[in-house]
Amino acid sequence: MNEVLASLAEIARRGTTGALCTVIRTKGSTPRKEGSKMLVYPDGKIVGSIGGGEVEGRVIQEAIDALQSGESKILSYDLVNSDKGDPGICGGTLEIFIDPLEQPEDIVVVGGGHVGRAVVHLAKWMGFRVTLSDDRKEFCSAEYVPEADDYIHCKLEDLPSSYVFSEQTTVVLATRNNKVDITGLPEILAETTAYIGVISSQRRWKLTKKQLIDSGIDKDKLNRIHAPIGLDIQADTPEEIALSIMAEILQAKRGGTGVSLSTKK
Repeated sequence: MNEVLASLAEIARRGTTGALCTVIRTKGSTPRKEGSKMLVYPDGKIVGSIGGGEVEGRVIQEAIDALQSGESKILSYDLVNSDKGDPGICGGTLEIFIDPLEQPEDIVVVGGGHVGRAVVHLAKWMGFRVTLSDDRKEFCSAEYVPEADDYIHCKLEDLPSSYVFSEQTTVVLATRNNKVDITGLPEILAETTAYIGVISSQRRWKLTKKQLIDSGIDKDKLNRIHAPIGLDIQADTPEEIALSIMAEILQAKRGGTGVSLSTKK
């Protein structure tokens, strides 16, 4: 049980996912009793046990399916007659509740300068799991930017070796110059993400895009990038710029129009 609880805490810390399987009801002879727990990861690895054998194998597959569907389920098994398809012959019955843990939306902010700090603050307030990355150690710490959940001190091109990207991941590049973007963006584009945005002026992005294309990056891949990042709200301060960035991220991920609700029919 302690191992399962520790693994649940690690899932929360890292922003990953898994399915918690709990024996909720038993009758007669069963391999484990009520309250026994097992955590199943998306790749089928487990922590804990709800009894082993064939019944556990079936539950693991059901847990993987639940992680894909996002739906909880209750399973009931008879452990009486294997000739009739029962996953055991202990003589009892048991029910197991499978609860897929929701993976939080995650955002990686690259660059701990004024705007990056403001984006971290706002994204955390909005419920994202926030990771801050910077190749400058003094800009990548809890002392300098206290709201982030995790800190990765590395170069942009090395980030994929230290962070697990997913279809939910948002990436915001608030870097100090386009040299950082040009060097690191090819590695980020090779990852699966929900959104990539780059803080930039129109001129800076035009130059960045040209150099990326000249280096061999496909134009279609660059179409994934939102640059200059943010909605046009005439933002000026770092906090206002962060607001325009997070507004565009929500619009892009959830299919909004960005049109004022007072004029939308």
